[in-house]
Amino acid sequence: MENKSGLKPLGRAVLVKHYEPERKHSLIELPDMVKDRTLMVEMRAVVVEVGAACWPDEPPRARPGDRVLISRMAGHMAQGPVDGERYRLINDRDIFAAITAEESDHE
Repeated sequence: MENKSGLKPLGRAVLVKHYEPERKHSLIELPDMVKDRTLMVEMRAVVVEVGAACWPDEPPRARPGDRVLISRMAGHMAQGPVDGERYRLINDRDIFAAITAEESDHE
């Protein structure tokens, strides 16, 4: 995955971007303002870039492009200065699981 954000994670920081699993259909459409507020508590993310000092004492927990679960309320919300998209910079220890399959993958 290419980092087009203009943000470079340093040290033990990991740059992630929220994603929503694909849903077949939805009855309720949420306004953008509500979606922005829920991004900080959302736990699903795609790894965009990993800082150079991440996981010095263990195998890497994630690589760019991996879908992961991250700690709730972790890190700092940031807007990419180049692409204007919303990202989170989190600590490398805030990644605690890889997402290997989604509900929509089985249908």
